[in-house]
Amino acid sequence: MFRLRDILEQAQERHVAVGHFNIGDFVILKAVFASARVLNVPVIVGASLGERQFIGDHTFAAMVRGLREEHNFPIFLNADHTHSLTDAIKAARAGFDAVVFDLSALPLEENIEQTKAAVKELRAINPAILVEGEIGDIGTGSEIHDSAPDLAKGLTRPEEAKRFVDATGVDLLAPAVGNMHGMLPGMVRGEVKKTLDIERIAQIKRETGALLTLHGGSGTNDVSLRQAIIEGINIVHINTELRVAWRHGLEKSLANDPKEVVPYKILQIPIDEIKQVVIARLRLFNNIG
Repeated sequence: MFRLRDILEQAQERHVAVGHFNIGDFVILKAVFASARVLNVPVIVGASLGERQFIGDHTFAAMVRGLREEHNFPIFLNADHTHSLTDAIKAARAGFDAVVFDLSALPLEENIEQTKAAVKELRAINPAILVEGEIGDIGTGSEIHDSAPDLAKGLTRPEEAKRFVDATGVDLLAPAVGNMHGMLPGMVRGEVKKTLDIERIAQIKRETGALLTLHGGSGTNDVSLRQAIIEGINIVHINTELRVAWRHGLEKSLANDPKEVVPYKILQIPIDEIKQVVIARLRLFNNIG
């Protein structure tokens, strides 16, 4: 039986990170799972609230559990950016392995108080579930933005991170360290890349000793990502890059054969495009040459 906590602790010992990829449909899930099996590395798939409402919590959990059991492979399911206790409880009861309880938009004291209560309630449902808290501002929306928000004031301070982790008892912390949800047009074209505040990551790790998650990893400089992992990032989220690959793959497939109407034939190119992205990211996160 695979346990996510064990997988993350083993990754930390090896100075690698577990890749987390959001799945909005079975096409992306199929591509992510196939990519992880090619490299034989564990993987986390995430579902935002909108994606869970589109597919269904229990359907998501059944698909991932089915893959894990059928193939005896470490794939895990995370309820990404959950903003209410009600929705977090639904995910826990459905069988999710982890929940991101994100109240980062609230003042720190309110975030601490409500996250602490959520940790207690979710562990009562499933003692093995991992609960992630978030502080700081990394923007919203895994999409293509016209311009980058000013996130300088929302960077996570190491002393606040320690206070948050100690007070809430979260299993994972998602800090704001120069990361940003979504991508800019120049990032999609590969002209510019995000960079991370590596020293801030190192300080937060020293202060908290917590397992750390990097959200908004799409479009980030490879060197910056490897440095971040070495300094203590344990999970890296990729979403927008997959959505772009899905869209480009679908457009290519339809252009190649405009008369095709069989869904699984049309969707093979999007799957291949997504796999290219996922394999490249998993190689980087796991330091595979």
